[in-house]
Amino acid sequence: MKCLLQRVSSASVDVEGDQVGAIGRGLLVFAGLEKGDERAEVDRMCDRLLGYRVFGDAEGRMNLSVTDMAGDLLLVSQFTLAADTRKGARPSFSCAAEPDTARDLFAYFVASIEARHAGHVATGRFAANMQVSLVNDGPVTFLLET
Repeated sequence: MKCLLQRVSSASVDVEGDQVGAIGRGLLVFAGLEKGDERAEVDRMCDRLLGYRVFGDAEGRMNLSVTDMAGDLLLVSQFTLAADTRKGARPSFSCAAEPDTARDLFAYFVASIEARHAGHVATGRFAANMQVSLVNDGPVTFLLET
């Protein structure tokens, strides 16, 4: 499992002109599920994501997690994170989890985050053509992998 985290001032997701998810200050999280991923990887990613220190403390150092500051989370499934880009001019998606497996694991990911996080949690729509808008704060972007 891979998650691309972007620290944001705000972010939203639209599908067919309708806003399906929006947050204020927090993290926009693009989640890519790969073949072989199971709930154990998702659980490990939830722990890492919620504890990852990317927000500034009183001295401006990245010492606070999204949990520490009760920030918002916008979770967006993005299978392209599982792409193999090591050769050629076109990505291969042979490493991506099968759609049904990915749908189930992403739903589990969302439910797990919602159960563990006191802040607002929003999502995109699985397998939809989404338009994502964000104001990246920093910019601060990290790739987490299990």
